[in-house]
Formats: sequence, C-alpha cells, structure tokens
Amino acid sequence: MSVPVLSVNHSASTKIKITALNSTIIYILTYMLAQGLYQAATVLMALRLSIPGTWHVSSIKFSIADPEWWRSGVLAVYGIGPAVCAVAAIGAGLWFWHRARLKRGAFKLILFWFTLHACNLVLGALVADTFEENWAWYIPSWLFLAGNGINITLAIIAGIMQVGFGYFAAIGFLQSHDSISLMRYENRRRLITMCLVLPWLAGSLVVALFKLPELSDNELGHFLSMGLLVVPIAIKSAQDLFEFTVPEPRKTRLDTDLLLLTGGLCLVWWLVLRTGLPF
Repeated sequence: MSVPVLSVNHSASTKIKITALNSTIIYILTYMLAQGLYQAATVLMALRLSIPGTWHVSSIKFSIADPEWWRSGVLAVYGIGPAVCAVAAIGAGLWFWHRARLKRGAFKLILFWFTLHACNLVLGALVADTFEENWAWYIPSWLFLAGNGINITLAIIAGIMQVGFGYFAAIGFLQSHDSISLMRYENRRRLITMCLVLPWLAGSLVVALFKLPELSDNELGHFLSMGLLVVPIAIKSAQDLFEFTVPEPRKTRLDTDLLLLTGGLCLVWWLVLRTGLPF
C-alpha cells in the first residue's frame, strides 16, 4: 500500500511546484505590463507638455528644475499613471469576474494578478510614495496645497482601501485556479503559500534583481505595498470554505509560452532602457 501513496504524494508535490512556478511567472509578467503601462502613460504626458526627461530601467527622471514646474503640469504628469492604471484595474477586474473566472486556463490568473498590480500602482503607490515624498505624493500635495497632513491622511485612507480590496479579492484568487486537488480546503494553506505568497516574494525578488543596480526606492516600496493586498487575500482565503473549480480543468504543466513571453519582455525592457531612453 505504501508504493501508491508515495506515488500520489510525489505527483501532488510536483503539481504544486509547477503551479507555483507558473504563478510566479504570471506575477512577473503582469507586474511588467502594469509598470510599463504606468510609465508609458507618464512619458507620453510629459512629451505632450514638452517636459524632457529620461526613461530608465526602474525610474523616470525629468530634466527640468523644480522652479520650472507648474501646478497643472505636475498633476497631469504624475496623475496620468495612476489614472490609467485605475481604469485598467477596473477593466481587467470586470473582465475577470464576468467572463474569465469560470473558464479553464491561465488567462484568468493573468487578469487577476494584473488587476492587483494595477490597483497597487494606484492605492499602494500613494502609501509607499508618501514615505519617499515624491511621485504619487505630489498629486495631493499640489492638488490641495494644504501641507503634508492631508497627504498622510490620504495615504492612510488609500492603505485601508487597498486592504479592503484585498479582502474582497480573496474569492477571485480562489476562482483563478483550476486544480481540483489544490482547491480542496485541506490543501488551502499550500495553495496560499505556494500560489500567492511565494509569487509575491519570489516575483518581486526576481524583478528587483533584474533592475539592479538602478532599482529605485519607489519601486522597492511598491513591492512592499503589495503586501497590503496579499496579506488580506491570504487571511480571507484561509477562512473561506469555497473549493469549487471548473468541471474539466487543464492538466497542470509548465507554461513555457508564458515563460518565453515574460523573458522576452524583460530582455526588451532591459535592452531599450539600460542606457536611458531620452524623451
């Protein structure tokens, strides 16, 4: 009787490792897409307003001096990224909920993680950037011109909203996975650890190493603010008895197409931006 049991355990162990690797690949891919959307929108707005600068691997640096900035210019340049990501998060979230979550395959997990990353670039970025007193912090600072107190207050509100969103997104996390065995409640801790927490930590580490030595403090803060989503998702998922999935899930396998796409995107990003792209 021991031989079949060992075989089953090995199969289950292999399945969770493959699923965790796929989730980490998707985490990195969707992070790069959301970050690219945010920064591309910022650069395009700066170009429209004739504000020169350089787009680097991990940051955007503008070439004009502080006295040359004007109020509407600051709000437009630093506000367009969060605005675009807010629209993207809502769109991807609705697409996931209404069209993708009940279908098999990895696309629903891509939508789920992209929604989280886009949300983090709106709410989480305000929290993280308030510590640095730049980027998203400039928006309330120049909008209200009322001192740092209101900036901190809005950052706290944004943090609370992000935690709340994470709590309600837990059911989406559970419905973004196909595996019948992993969805069983007795395997919930493994699902949370390997397919939620590990992709966040390992994926953020891979992106950070990829962007060294130019990794910015803002981007490092965004990795940490992602925890305001991941932790409540983990807590709520551990409590939720939901364990249903699609009737005929796709067989667990390494998604080499997504791996190649992610690697290619990172390579192009590095080649284009490693010496700085002036605009």
